[in-house]
Amino acid sequence: MNSPEQPLPTFDEVLLCTPQSSAEQVGLFLRRCLIPCQAGDKIYTMLYADELSYDVSCRAEELFQHLQCYNSSYRLIILCSCERENSYLLSAFSHCKVHMIPQRSRAEIQQYLQRHFRVAQPSGSAAAVFKEHMCVGIVSSKRAGMGK
Repeated sequence: MNSPEQPLPTFDEVLLCTPQSSAEQVGLFLRRCLIPCQAGDKIYTMLYADELSYDVSCRAEELFQHLQCYNSSYRLIILCSCERENSYLLSAFSHCKVHMIPQRSRAEIQQYLQRHFRVAQPSGSAAAVFKEHMCVGIVSSKRAGMGK
């Protein structure tokens, strides 16, 4: 986000972890991150890594230790909830921990996302439904289950 021209991460740069994430999914992600290739300056991000099961976390750490010798210039960010920072994977990487404070204002972040999520020609697109022709939107209600 240093420049408004920087693109959003691509699908292969982000892994959204859940309790159902498999060791195979995490392994494929770590291989993309740690095995050198012509990928350029990609920054790989594991979101909600604290959600991974103990077994998957153990296997992920093992694989990481094995693969990191192939690439010393990898870029990996592991994001988690501060309420679950004692999970296995996060404990294993605790020596690398950095408490993150956003460096940009909320308005700047919103402008950046609006720039990248706006659909140029909304005709025939679901983007016509959302404000300012955005291709994503959040629908919420204080009353659960009211037909969203």
